[in-house]
Amino acid sequence: EICACLVGSEMCIRDSMITALANAAKNGIDVRIITPGVPDKKIAYMLTQSYYEVLIKAGVKIYEYTPGFVHAKIFVSDDETAVVGTINLDYRSLTHHFENAIWMYKSGAVKAVLDDYRDTLDKCRVVTLETARKKSFIKRLLMPVLRLFSPMF
Repeated sequence: EICACLVGSEMCIRDSMITALANAAKNGIDVRIITPGVPDKKIAYMLTQSYYEVLIKAGVKIYEYTPGFVHAKIFVSDDETAVVGTINLDYRSLTHHFENAIWMYKSGAVKAVLDDYRDTLDKCRVVTLETARKKSFIKRLLMPVLRLFSPMF
């Protein structure tokens, strides 16, 4: 089973990342993203949610952590590769900040990361296309505008 699992606190990502995630899902890869159910920064949270609809339409599964805020950044792929670190999927983290992560390949620690991911997933709610679209008119109007300024968040 091929599975790409992402956990993060913010998702102010570029179009190239959206395209990569969408293409992976469209090609049969089980792409899952966990985001916080409760924000630490409301603007970043709204920005994160602005990507839900396009990703869900492409087949990406999105979950929100119901107990509150989750700040973990883990990536697991093919049950044999994992990344754990401080890197958010946003412009600043990937381009300007000196954030770090460790990449593991065929290590026993990959299973532990995957198990932690699955435990976290059990505490999440699924974001459906319907729930992604359930935003006030003002929020739906504001979300695309926020994307213009996303490198600053």
